[in-house]
Amino acid sequence: MESGLIHIPYMRPERSSRDTFDWALANAREADKSGFTEFMVAEHATQKWECIPTPELVIAAAAPQTERIKFAPMAHLLPHHHPADLAIQVGWLSQILEGRYFLGIGAGAYPQASYLHGITDLQNNPKRVRESLEIMEKIWKREPFFYEGEYWNAGYPEEVDDGQGHDDHKLADFSPWGGKLDIAVTGLSVNSPSIRFAGERGFMPVSIYSGSSILKTHWETYEKAALENGHTPDRSRYHVSQTVFVADTDAEAKKLAMEGGIGYAFERYLWPIWERFGMLEGYMADVGATKADVDLEWICDNVWVVGSPETVIEKLNKLYEFTGGWGVLQVETHDYMDDPSPWFQSLQLIAQEVAPKIQLPFSSSASA
Repeated sequence: MESGLIHIPYMRPERSSRDTFDWALANAREADKSGFTEFMVAEHATQKWECIPTPELVIAAAAPQTERIKFAPMAHLLPHHHPADLAIQVGWLSQILEGRYFLGIGAGAYPQASYLHGITDLQNNPKRVRESLEIMEKIWKREPFFYEGEYWNAGYPEEVDDGQGHDDHKLADFSPWGGKLDIAVTGLSVNSPSIRFAGERGFMPVSIYSGSSILKTHWETYEKAALENGHTPDRSRYHVSQTVFVADTDAEAKKLAMEGGIGYAFERYLWPIWERFGMLEGYMADVGATKADVDLEWICDNVWVVGSPETVIEKLNKLYEFTGGWGVLQVETHDYMDDPSPWFQSLQLIAQEVAPKIQLPFSSSASA
């Protein structure tokens, strides 16, 4: 298993924009040094706890401070951007990073963010995603076209050749580095339509962990859609996003998780959201629990993956056995900015002690 970070970033609301930016860069540097393979940066324009509106600024700043790690916006919310602008921005950044970049796309989940971009009905956002991506892919081909769509108009102009070898009217090439761009899509719900879309297009699926049974449906949904559309579903490309914290002992890990940034964010932000939208059901169903059983310690024991390296390896192997496994564990970042040493030690233990001991049973479920 490989290890990556997904930087939501779940910062305390009182943090400044500079704090959030600096913590993102610190995590990128530490992840790269520890042996993580990927660093995803979420895009949220309205949420105080999830406050990075322009992930490409973090990526561009972090790239020269790191050596190996690959970056991705996770995800650019396609309904919130004109596809021509985004196609040029993505293509240029992929060229700057020279292969250390892939693209995450999504439809957006927060009504406030859609409202900010003039969208009052989120029901059509999946259609906006498809239309946006179609336009972006046309622009990357660099062939003349003009597209009049349901949501956007865009085109690619004809390049002028004056016959005298002048470059005055030559068009800049903002197609992706190497001519091809890996694309990832996140999904959360049972039988997620986003995961199905990823399968249809042969994109990388990224599951936001919401219970082992739901996680299992994600791969089943992805695999079915991929095979129906002529793609080979490869579990090594499958990403799962989870809350993970590792320390030398189980007791230490539990204390640092519950009393640190993870516990702070769950108590004040994530747990209330989950209750409001019924998102705890998948976790409760896994262990036969009821709402009365749920407190922060229950969440630590049953939702997060917390413990010593040996304990976390055991928990992840159990999940692998039930779900079939995945290729990249995308660790969700939290705010340990006031005392980063326990968080950074956890990252080191995940990449160096845990990930190498989790093995996929096979590389492609199509052959299973």
